[in-house]
Amino acid sequence: MEIDLGKLPFDLDFHPSNNLVAAGVITGHLLLYRFNADSQPQRLLEVSAHTESCRALRFVSEGRAIVTGSPDFSILATDIETGSEIVRLENSHGAAVNRIINLTESTIASGDDEGCIKVWDTRQRSCCNTFNSHEEYISDMTFASDSMKLLGTSGDGTLSVCNLRSNKVQTRSEFSEDELLSVVIMKNGRKVICGTQAGTLLLYSWGFFKDCSDRFVDLSPNSVDALLKLDEDRVITGSENGIISLVGILPNRIIQPIAEHSEYPVERLAFSHDRKFLGSISHDQTLKLWDLEDLLQGSVQNRSATADSDSDGMEVDDGIQKSSKGTKTKNASKGTNFSNSENFFADL
Repeated sequence: MEIDLGKLPFDLDFHPSNNLVAAGVITGHLLLYRFNADSQPQRLLEVSAHTESCRALRFVSEGRAIVTGSPDFSILATDIETGSEIVRLENSHGAAVNRIINLTESTIASGDDEGCIKVWDTRQRSCCNTFNSHEEYISDMTFASDSMKLLGTSGDGTLSVCNLRSNKVQTRSEFSEDELLSVVIMKNGRKVICGTQAGTLLLYSWGFFKDCSDRFVDLSPNSVDALLKLDEDRVITGSENGIISLVGILPNRIIQPIAEHSEYPVERLAFSHDRKFLGSISHDQTLKLWDLEDLLQGSVQNRSATADSDSDGMEVDDGIQKSSKGTKTKNASKGTNFSNSENFFADL
């Protein structure tokens, strides 16, 4: 199933309980579609959300609203029923908002082009944490809910771990000599996988973030722009050459390419609420919905348990490290309550 967006997309997200998918595009518009397996997708909304591109979006409040972020520095909450603006937070960041993810039922995180990550509490209706984790753009984030750790990747080539309980940047990896573009947590929380500009997957052991414990190079030289965890042993990758692949982790192997979006880079991947569909967006201006069961039907099902013998021989990271490129990490993290954000999410 294919949706012609007509414009270059930056992000997509599926509704948490219905067959709805949203996309943010280069013109600043937010697009919302209803889809079903036996009919063509139907556009429900087209909202002029931002004056610049709509780079990031997520459904929030059990799917009643969509939050979007933009290089215009604003974060906007839009009602999905009416398309009307619920609230707009101007100057939410000091730089372009590049990424938004859900954390808990009442919190989201946003990352900008200058390496700053902010956590927003939808109950308190304000920014509750600010982490100056990186020197360059935040490319991706993921959340470990059991330990309340927020992990971020950046164009500065490092991985950061922000502790939401202590409100501190707990640690940061050494410089990897390559931009980190995507991140997922796998192996029941024991491994963190990062996709890079050169196409190498970097594997970090939990608690040993100074340096990666393993590298998987078989996807090189095409950058791995998107990672989507299928289960604890398999991850779906979206690459610069438009290929979507199923990759096994420990043992590390390309199980098989499962789809080809186009000849252009795969920007984002996401599952529908029931995991029947895999969504992908690319520079060909289309959003494609793949039948996940069909994609995986021919994959090798080698589910034998493999012992993870990885041993880093390092001490657990407790503090901020200097990156290899000699720039000192900013250990600035604080609770913030902006006066102009008092009513943010108030009506969600």
